[in-house]
Amino acid sequence: MGVVTKQNVRPKIKTRLKRGDRVVVIAGKDKGKSGKIMVIDRQKARIIVENVNMAVKHRKARKQDEQGGIIKFEAPVAISNVMYQHKGKPTRLGVKLEQKEVNGKTVTIKTRIARTTGEAVD
Repeated sequence: MGVVTKQNVRPKIKTRLKRGDRVVVIAGKDKGKSGKIMVIDRQKARIIVENVNMAVKHRKARKQDEQGGIIKFEAPVAISNVMYQHKGKPTRLGVKLEQKEVNGKTVTIKTRIARTTGEAVD
């Protein structure tokens, strides 16, 4: 792997998507499919979506009691190839900042909103 230096460390990608969000694939072989986000890898800018980009691996039994065979699993998808699904349609996400007074202090609260409708997502 080598020594980690400033040149070979990728910056973490910024995204408004969260684990558990429902997304639609907008590019690639699974275009049009949708599912829930299971894992987000911000370092590699990839996500794993359930039942999307299915891959197959042939696994040999390593131990006596272990069973080999064909294993299906979800392969990562580039984060740029998916979009948040709001009311059945893909939409961009934005952030709305609200000022609230709590115990005499002014607190800023971030809320994710769907850009198409302006409605709060969470």
